[in-house]
Amino acid sequence: MEIRNIAVIAHVDHGKTTLLDQLLKTSGAFRDNEEVNNRVMDSNDIERERGITILAKTTSIEYHNTKINILDTPGHADFGGEVERIMNMVDGCLLLVDAFEGTMPQTRFVLKKALEAHVKPIVVINKVDRPNSDITKAVDEVLELFIELGAPDEFLEFPVVYTSALKGTSSYDADVSTQKEGMDAVLETIIKYIPAPKVDVKAPLQLQVALLDYNDFVGRIGIGTIKQGTIHVNDNVAVSRLDGSVTNFRILKLFGYKGIRRLEVESAQAGEIVAVAGLTDINVGETICDPKDVNPLPLIKLDEPTLQMTFGTNSSPLCGQDGKLLTARKIEERLFRETQRDVALRVSRIINTESWIVSGRGELHLSILIENMRREGFELEVSKPQVIIKEIDGVKCEPYEDLYIDVPNEYVGDIMTTLGERGGELVNMDTRDTITILNYIIASRSLLGFTTNFMTLTKGYGIISHSYREYRPVTSSNLGERKIGVLVATEAGQATPYAIEHVEERGTMFITPSTIVYEGMIVGENRYDIDLAVNVVQKKNLTNVRSSTKDNTVVLKTPRKMSLEACLDYINSDELVEVTPTTYRMRKKILNTAERKKFDAHIRRGDLAE
Repeated sequence: MEIRNIAVIAHVDHGKTTLLDQLLKTSGAFRDNEEVNNRVMDSNDIERERGITILAKTTSIEYHNTKINILDTPGHADFGGEVERIMNMVDGCLLLVDAFEGTMPQTRFVLKKALEAHVKPIVVINKVDRPNSDITKAVDEVLELFIELGAPDEFLEFPVVYTSALKGTSSYDADVSTQKEGMDAVLETIIKYIPAPKVDVKAPLQLQVALLDYNDFVGRIGIGTIKQGTIHVNDNVAVSRLDGSVTNFRILKLFGYKGIRRLEVESAQAGEIVAVAGLTDINVGETICDPKDVNPLPLIKLDEPTLQMTFGTNSSPLCGQDGKLLTARKIEERLFRETQRDVALRVSRIINTESWIVSGRGELHLSILIENMRREGFELEVSKPQVIIKEIDGVKCEPYEDLYIDVPNEYVGDIMTTLGERGGELVNMDTRDTITILNYIIASRSLLGFTTNFMTLTKGYGIISHSYREYRPVTSSNLGERKIGVLVATEAGQATPYAIEHVEERGTMFITPSTIVYEGMIVGENRYDIDLAVNVVQKKNLTNVRSSTKDNTVVLKTPRKMSLEACLDYINSDELVEVTPTTYRMRKKILNTAERKKFDAHIRRGDLAE
């Protein structure tokens, strides 16, 4: 049976995972009576809720006597490192483009990675049935992007397939009326245009690990494509390490893929994508070889983390009321277990504390780890994300990003003013009928806290995406800090309608009546740029029967709901987010009101002295 290895790449929300559902159905990967969820490849609860792919996943289908191994890749920039590594595992890719939106920032990023790895692309124009879609324009934009990225001449004559993944139809023609049920056009194009792996089954074993997985029974699992040779369970093999050393080990388990399932197999040969267990500390980029012929493949470059935050045990007065996993030992075990499967994550303990520096590729990357831990029953507190400063040639440098914004024309002025204040450099501005596309180069630090503000400024109609560009010298301005003050509780207890009614005149509330609060907890946003201590648990003195029921007639404004990402965006460097299985709360690092005022005054005096 012939083999094809391909990846599906695209901008966020252009339909990769939905297309994969349809490819699986067309190939007969499911039984007729099998109940199949939508976005079956998004197996993680958070992936399903948010509609994004977080972890790269492998599936395998059979079509016309050809085995097609398909890798579903993440579309968000925070997980772009996985896209880069996957390009080393495949011989072709499906570049998915929304017929309405056309090429977007992440389309550029993933295509650039594919071209750098010389992976042959097939262009799939998806959502062709979407109202107001411009299919011809989308294809033209793709061609322009290929040329702009310096694609070789043989890639410029790319095959194009037109699909509606949602409806499960496809065709070779841009005319929507030619759409036929099933994804046969896509599968036939893969077999016709994507080359089979160029491999030698009889040569000594060579398998480079490109992805990691982990389970409690066999430990770390290395996933990669066998470049040459054959591998069997119980084989004694050698692994060429990142530092050049060689370690011998025995293959304990070998897994292959069929449909969406990972199955144990006894052997596999060159061209196959497999998962190997047996070496507990195997790393991405290391090559598994025949012990008699250790010939490592070129190392895979890993993107370094650009953002870090402090995780700590929960020190809140409400600690232990929600979660079961509270101790430093449990949190440390969980964090280091995550590093076993996520090579973009770094964890180091702060000496003599119950806190850890956790470094990752972006706010989404770290917030998903926090959300997973919360759902598993952990309680912890986390700090504001900070960019990682590097010293390059004796100069302190910070990461900069390419920022792309798609915004209705009426909001352009506000967005440009805000980004100007944050030190953004406008590179390009493309005004269309109803929308404007802005391209900025901006410090990663300036984007901290911007997303929430952006959604407010555009009333939810704006689209924002960004990806790492380069390191540049640090600017001295205080970027990334919130300019507005907060309302901070002075007393512990249950918030009352009477107290909130009087406090909400000062700004916007984050809590509702009956919320349990403690001293130092952030309960709202002030109208001005200073923090204000407020009492939200005060009760009205009851003097007679008539006034005792007056609280029932109090009409309060709807409080602002804050998601986990919004909280991380919002807090300043003197604040924390307390995370429990049922809720998250923002708080000051120094809870006592008097101590906090003394500390703030000391800081201000220090600033004045400077």
